[in-house]
Amino acid sequence: MTSQQPMQGVSASATATLPNLSTIKDSPAVERALNRSKIYLLISWSLLYPEDEEFLDYLRCGEFVEDGRAALSALEVALGTDDGGRAKEKLGALKQQFDRVESLIASECVNWQLSDLQSEHRRVFSNVITLDCPPYETLFGNDHVFAQSHVMGDISGFYKAFGVELSKDIHERLDHLSVEFEFMHFLAYKESYSRCHDGPEKTQIVVDAQKKFVKNHIGRWVPLFCRMLTKKADSGLFKLVADMTAEWMEFEAAFLSVAPQPYTETDYRPATFNSPEGQTYECGAQDQGNELTVLLNEVGAQSFMDVKEKDKGHEEGGPSGTA
Repeated sequence: MTSQQPMQGVSASATATLPNLSTIKDSPAVERALNRSKIYLLISWSLLYPEDEEFLDYLRCGEFVEDGRAALSALEVALGTDDGGRAKEKLGALKQQFDRVESLIASECVNWQLSDLQSEHRRVFSNVITLDCPPYETLFGNDHVFAQSHVMGDISGFYKAFGVELSKDIHERLDHLSVEFEFMHFLAYKESYSRCHDGPEKTQIVVDAQKKFVKNHIGRWVPLFCRMLTKKADSGLFKLVADMTAEWMEFEAAFLSVAPQPYTETDYRPATFNSPEGQTYECGAQDQGNELTVLLNEVGAQSFMDVKEKDKGHEEGGPSGTA
């Protein structure tokens, strides 16, 4: 995956690598994948601790809202009339979230300095792992470190299957929400590329991976995390990001036709995660090669899918079952 750079954007990159969409038989499917990819990247970037002014500038100049609205509008058109109404309804709610972000930027963020954005991030997420709204999947639904290690291994398996490794530029764990959303950004973009250059079998591998990752990972813990984040933030930018993320997860479940079993407040019994043998995890997944030109690692991805299917009976109902 590329580093977090929404200003360069998925759509902007696509113009140099994808054929003219008017010549593609299923161009709406390509548009859907491209614009889903962009929304994932916008949310992913908004949740990282701001090390420099890049994201703040992106907010203040209005491009965050502009890019989000453009992606949602294109997604709405690409959905057409054949897709379920539930997914389209969620797009309307998401547009309202971007309206609220625009109002907040105009009234507050436009005058922010980097220190203000950093202080707001620390207020909500703290300097250490806060149990009020931890942005880490393994702290949800796993009250024992062995269960956490199992989930962490499953996440790592997804990344490795698609030739993705963690960047050393941004110090976070691979179960951080920003990293998992960037992985979904990568998969959705990979789908758009595959629809243009590969056959249906390779494309289906990528689509199936998205469904599995939503159903068994982000679709399970992110809804509860968003409710916790809304309560903790109470107001301000990250409260709006929480609301936006919650709406987006509902859209994705409807769009991908998956039914995650989300955690509830009674399921939240976090244990402190200990990395095995002193291993550390960092975020910002990096594609091993050029994301825009390298083909899907067909053997690795298919092998991973086969293993998950074989384990289906053992993992039914667990946090890492199959879609």
